[in-house]
Amino acid sequence: MKTSWRSASLVASAAAVLVLTTACGQDKADTSTGSQNVGAAPAANGYGSAGAAASPSTGANTGANAGAQTQSAGQLAVADTDKLGEVVTDSAGMTLYRFDKDTAEPPKSNCDGDCATAWPPVPASGATAPIGIDKTLLGEVTRTDGSKQLTYEGWPLYRFAKDTKAGDTNGQGVGGTWYATAPDGKKASGGGEAAAGGSAEAADLPGLSTRNDPELGEVVVDKNGMTVYRFEKDVPWPMKSNCVGECLEKWPVVAPIDAADTKGIDNKNDGRRGYVVNNRPDGLKQQSIDCWPLYTFAGDKKPGDTNGQGVGGTWYAISPEGKPLGKPK
Repeated sequence: MKTSWRSASLVASAAAVLVLTTACGQDKADTSTGSQNVGAAPAANGYGSAGAAASPSTGANTGANAGAQTQSAGQLAVADTDKLGEVVTDSAGMTLYRFDKDTAEPPKSNCDGDCATAWPPVPASGATAPIGIDKTLLGEVTRTDGSKQLTYEGWPLYRFAKDTKAGDTNGQGVGGTWYATAPDGKKASGGGEAAAGGSAEAADLPGLSTRNDPELGEVVVDKNGMTVYRFEKDVPWPMKSNCVGECLEKWPVVAPIDAADTKGIDNKNDGRRGYVVNNRPDGLKQQSIDCWPLYTFAGDKKPGDTNGQGVGGTWYAISPEGKPLGKPK
């Protein structure tokens, strides 16, 4: 009986993959959408998905600054900031950040390449717990290049290349996915404007849900409450994103979200349309609704912002059915 059940499961799984393959006219399906969450995008997407609003200059992490960014954290400390409340810092007082597109269970970093230039990973070697903080909160994760990165409550830790002195928190809220680390390992918010989505309300949201905008109606938002957009120059069938290269600095892709981690989203998949993952040529994996690839806007700084609406006559907030909201007829 047990063997028969397993065989039936495999048949059902194969059928699901076949449906995904035909949905949105894709040649190749993402076979792991049933278990992937927002942190499951490939490591190469770290910067394109989050750090876009603060694209570093070529020299952002060179010379003396590079040495400061890659040195051991030493004994961590807890600093009390005006805007964010208590945050974790390294021994030099530099703020340490966490990335929403990483995962803590199990620990995994999804920030490599250009992302790791803007957000240098904190080495695990030589780091010790702050006084009064349980040392078991500290750990390490092996990055794709084999190096060991410090984790705090499971979350990989980073510095921000544009923080130049102790106490700086310029990375807070960048792209709606980067936040200073609080002493309990959660995202620091402190109620300050710079938290940009770090409120308790935003933290309780599923991967994708909706909110009622007074001008646009029901719009899709991500786990931080940030507005989600579609690009009219994209193609829904076969699904293709035409936002590449520098475009992604302003319009980060929405990484895969498990269908179970949604609320109010039309995530059915009937072979013609569906809630599927766009396997982009640049290696990024991008969530879609009704075959339209999804993006956030780096110019949106807090939940409820719709600064991307109507930009260039091609960008519009997206409805839970995949329609462009507020698009002129």
